[in-house]
Amino acid sequence: MTIVARERAAVSPPVEEGAERKRSVLDVGWQFVRRQPLGTFGLVIVLIMFTTGCLADWIAPFDPEENDFSAMMQAPSWVHLLGTDQMGRDIFSRLVFGARTALIVGFTAALVGGFLGLVLGVASAYFGGWFDLVFQRVLDVLMAFPLIILALAVVAVFGTGVINVIIAITIPLFPRCGRIVRASALAVREIPYVDAARALGFSHARIVLRHMMPNVLAPFLILLSAFVGQAILAEASLSYLGLGVQEPVPAWGLMLQGGAEEYATTAPWIAVFPGLAIMLTVLGISLFGDALRDALDPKLRTR
Repeated sequence: MTIVARERAAVSPPVEEGAERKRSVLDVGWQFVRRQPLGTFGLVIVLIMFTTGCLADWIAPFDPEENDFSAMMQAPSWVHLLGTDQMGRDIFSRLVFGARTALIVGFTAALVGGFLGLVLGVASAYFGGWFDLVFQRVLDVLMAFPLIILALAVVAVFGTGVINVIIAITIPLFPRCGRIVRASALAVREIPYVDAARALGFSHARIVLRHMMPNVLAPFLILLSAFVGQAILAEASLSYLGLGVQEPVPAWGLMLQGGAEEYATTAPWIAVFPGLAIMLTVLGISLFGDALRDALDPKLRTR
């Protein structure tokens, strides 16, 4: 180091670690916004829906379960921003609380199903043998059924309700995650540092959790974003069929069920606004998931 460099280092104040980390996070966020405008738009939609669901008690102007038979099927107005349904309930309030139901079911089912698929998929790739054989055959059986058909079968066994709907959506999701994670983990298992960890005598749990699992998180996070959208659509479909969340709990699928058929021409707002909420939420999650894939994939990131 030259004398001038030493003097500059002595005079310049030290950079705080927290400030440097904060700048790096801001730089990464700005690069994401600049390179992924559609993904940013999707993230904004998701954040709006998430905030709406969390603050539903303060945002909704009316009780979503309260019937007002003197205000049945009123068109959108300053009092009822999105109109009322056939029971006189405020549609805007039910949409706001329906966002909470959709996000609770969607995120919980995706997280539980994704976590099961992650752990079992990595373990299957690592251990191989009879465990891998049995795991793959179970996945084949579960994946032979379409998601909604298997969810309907589970609901028929366990019954309706929020908890049972989450279970019904989790069971079809985890084999899809497990199959893709296993494929990624098989490639990671062949990397020399896994053999080095075995040679050093590390436990199987440590190798799986600390050495293999972090290296398959990129495809797992992309899958997780897709699973949230699928879970929201599955919950809306089950509720529309009368096998999901039950009245009087606000749910977008239930709102479609009550207004899509009988009142499609006389009061279209009963079905239009819940349909738009489902479409926008799933679109936002899909856009953000695609942008997340591009950001995490090094081949796409360098373009």
